[in-house]
Amino acid sequence: MIKVAPSILSADYVNLQKDIEKVDKGGAELLHIDIMDGMFVPSIAYGPGWVKEIRPITGLTLDCHLMIENPERYINTFADAGADIIGVHVESTPHIHRALQMIKDKNVKAEVVINPGTPVEMIKPVLYMVDQVLAMTVNPGFGGQKFIPETISKIKELNRLREENDSYSYDIEIDGGVNDQTVVGAYNAGANVAVAGSYVFDAKDPAARIQALKDATNF
Repeated sequence: MIKVAPSILSADYVNLQKDIEKVDKGGAELLHIDIMDGMFVPSIAYGPGWVKEIRPITGLTLDCHLMIENPERYINTFADAGADIIGVHVESTPHIHRALQMIKDKNVKAEVVINPGTPVEMIKPVLYMVDQVLAMTVNPGFGGQKFIPETISKIKELNRLREENDSYSYDIEIDGGVNDQTVVGAYNAGANVAVAGSYVFDAKDPAARIQALKDATNF
């Protein structure tokens, strides 16, 4: 069964605490927080101040996805704000090993992220040190996009590598276009964490949508 990480990018900013409480009570395991700088991706969203304010109001794992240039500049700040997982894009820095080591040094789980157009080959040298791999299933920067089916092969490859190497224990997370239909193929391929934004928060009953994702992968 898939673990669900609702993305607050699609939540109601004015009533954010209420929306977080809904998904917390609705069975979500993680809360996905998209950090965007307007450079690595066109949009701007959230910062360490948001993470610091969210931390006391939920026991959910805070999954902070840094879609920013040179994330090394802010890793310590997000860790100190209360992040449980910090994800950095391999495309965003020439020093991906250093960035991941910085995360580990703060006793935070480290995640490497790859865009749809980036091959798994690019992150093989750091797979041994990560707790989670995020395979983007849309191009990063905007919510509400359609799932890119070609990314399934990448999830399969990540799962194969995990199965073939005893030292690899990373979760495989997907992000983008997730619903109760697209999640099935990704789960079958090896993904075990799903980020869901508009699918959950645009619904009248977010808890029902979380349960629908779990039911779709309960086999």
